[in-house]
This record gives sequence, structure tokens and C-alpha cells, in this order.
Amino acid sequence: MTARIQHSAGDEARRVKGWLGANRFLLLRRLSQMFFLGLFLLGPWFGIWIVQGTLAGSLTLGVLPLTDPFVLLQSVVAGHWPELTALVGGLIVLAIYALIGGRVYCSWVCPINPVTDAAHWLHRRLDLPKGWQPKRGIRLWILATVLIVSGLSGVIAWELVNPITMLHRGLVFGMGFVWAMVAAIFVFDLFVSRHGWCGHVCPVGAFYGLVGAKSLLRVSAANRVACDDCMDCYAVCPENQVISPALKGAAGATPVILSPDCTNCGRCIDVCAVDVFKFTHRFDDAVVGPPDPVTAPERRAARPT
Repeated sequence: MTARIQHSAGDEARRVKGWLGANRFLLLRRLSQMFFLGLFLLGPWFGIWIVQGTLAGSLTLGVLPLTDPFVLLQSVVAGHWPELTALVGGLIVLAIYALIGGRVYCSWVCPINPVTDAAHWLHRRLDLPKGWQPKRGIRLWILATVLIVSGLSGVIAWELVNPITMLHRGLVFGMGFVWAMVAAIFVFDLFVSRHGWCGHVCPVGAFYGLVGAKSLLRVSAANRVACDDCMDCYAVCPENQVISPALKGAAGATPVILSPDCTNCGRCIDVCAVDVFKFTHRFDDAVVGPPDPVTAPERRAARPT
């Protein structure tokens, strides 16, 4: 009997493209997340007030207001009409994410993302079972519930428990209970539900998914004819249900991933050794021609199983 050799997602990409080439978007996302978090901490920690506030609402250089449109929506539903600066800030953020993709916030800005990514990495390393997988639409129900509670209570409901805002405040005033909340999200994703927090629970992600439903920035499986069915893209994608329509669609179907659930994280681009995926715009439906008829089968046969 031949022993089964385990391989981790991206092994072949690292051999072909090198470690840096196989992790470039992951590294860029970490730098982006640290950059945005650092901007908010420069003032409280070092007295350099480039940005005042949190991701829920801030003022940059004393001039540019930026407001989380989800917070703004809750405020309106709760009966608190925002000031003009908050309204303008919300519209600016809304326009940006409507253009580049709402869930870009989840993968490139949100400071909780490294926590859930770490949980997923450990989940795969330990080869744990998939766990509880509720319908992804549940986060839309949670989103609706948050708005209903805001309307009935007159408060911005999600901000009372929002781990993103709590993390910001904890880093400034002391973590305390915040560590417990961050740990709970990590444990939930590790043992209870794979990709559970972002994929099934977080109403912020649900909201931004709706915002970016028609965004321009997209990932395309333009070179899908070269796919050797290694499944690495499915292994690393936090919303892997979005891949099949573009990658395995019927002949003539667009290779562009149009689902608003896609976070534009770029990990599918990183881990693909044959460069099936690329960043593009939603109207770019070009498909690369067929590959060398020998190359793909040989690569599939040579892959360790």
C-alpha cells in the first residue's frame, strides 16, 4: 500500500514562485491591517494625531471625516440623525467600498481578520473536523436583528459588542475583557465552525457584502483552463463557495468571481502554482487560451497525495 503524503495548501506555489511570490497578497494584507490600526494608535500612544477616533468614526488630519456606514445606518434607525460631518464621512466610505468591493474591508482593514486567519491555519494544521456550518444567510438575519434592536432601543446596538471597536479601545485603555472576546472568536473558528465568525456571524461583513455587490474590483479565474484540480484555492479561501461558478462554470460562463461574498483577499492568486487567478474588473471576461495538453496532466500526476 502506498503511504498518503500530506501537503499543505500552497506547497506547489512556493516551489514554483518562491515563498514571497506565494504569499505576496497575504503579506500586503497584513501590512495594510497594521497600517490602518497603527494610524489610530499613533495619537493615543505617541501623541501623533494623524487620525482621531476609531474605525466606527474618525477625523483625519483634522479635516477628512470618515464614518462606518453600518454605524451610520444604525444611528438613523435608532432615531439619531447624524451631524453633517458624520453623514459626509459615511457617504465617502460607502462610495469607496461600493467601488472596490465592500468585503475588502474584511480582509484588508479589519483587525479581527488576522485572528480568524490564524484560527483557520491552526484548524488545518491540526486536521480538525469542519464543525458546525450554519447557512451563510444567518449573518444577514443577524444584520437585520441588529437594526431592529437599534430601532427599538434607540442605541447603536452593534457597537455595544463590536469586537473591532472594543479591540481599538482595549489597545488604548487596556485590554482586560477584550482579550476574552478575541480569544472567544479564535476558539469559535478553531473548534466550533471553520470560518464561522466572518462567514456566518459577523453582521459587519454581511453589510459590506451588500455594499460591494456591484463593485468594480474582482478576482477572475481567467486562466481556468490551466487548473490542475489541486484544490488549494478552495483550501485557503474564506468564502470558497464563490470559486466554483467562475472556475468550473459551463463553457462560455464568465471567469469573474461576481459573488459579493468574495473578500478580494488574493489568497487564491497566491497559492495557485499555474496562475489561474488574477485581480481585474467585473467587466473583464476574457479567458486565456488552452494550456499545453501535456503540462496540466503531468503536473496533476506529479502532485503528492
